[in-house]
Amino acid sequence: MRTITAVALLTALMLVGGCASGESYVKAGFDFSALDKIAVIDVRGDINTDAAKNQIADLFETELIKKGYTPMERTRTQTLLREQQSQTLDLAAPRDAARAGLILDVPAVLVIDVPELGEEMTITAKMIDAETGGILWMADESGGIGAKMAAIFRLGSGAQTRTDQGLSPHKASQAKTIIKKMCKTLPAAARRK
Repeated sequence: MRTITAVALLTALMLVGGCASGESYVKAGFDFSALDKIAVIDVRGDINTDAAKNQIADLFETELIKKGYTPMERTRTQTLLREQQSQTLDLAAPRDAARAGLILDVPAVLVIDVPELGEEMTITAKMIDAETGGILWMADESGGIGAKMAAIFRLGSGAQTRTDQGLSPHKASQAKTIIKKMCKTLPAAARRK
């Protein structure tokens, strides 16, 4: 009986604390059907492990594929940028992100920022035109599991220190939900026959 009560309590807390809100913007008049390839070039913010950054990038790549885009594999993206000695690029700046897109030979790049990764998670994404440096699509979304759930799952202040440590299963699920909601506003690319 206690188990059933605990499960019911956890479910209720997730529903109450699991709210999300955000905004998105699309460049008016841009023909997204002309885009095919895209590269996720940067994941930054309150993420301090490569494994967690790759998880966030993979979640976005999954949604990009669903929308008809062909994302460049992340390790290939990182290798090509490293080979071109582009460490001096500030990939969050539209001009430098556009230069990275030209180096990678993709028409658009995606830059992701996770400024908050606590009990409340916030994610911002920008799709940048590699030719002009203009922002084609931008979305931000936040959502949380609430302070009580964070305490239950010990998500509150546990900092990741190892470079191979990814997101906890709960944070990964939270990120997946947020990213799915964000990408619903992303216009679809041309479908290939």
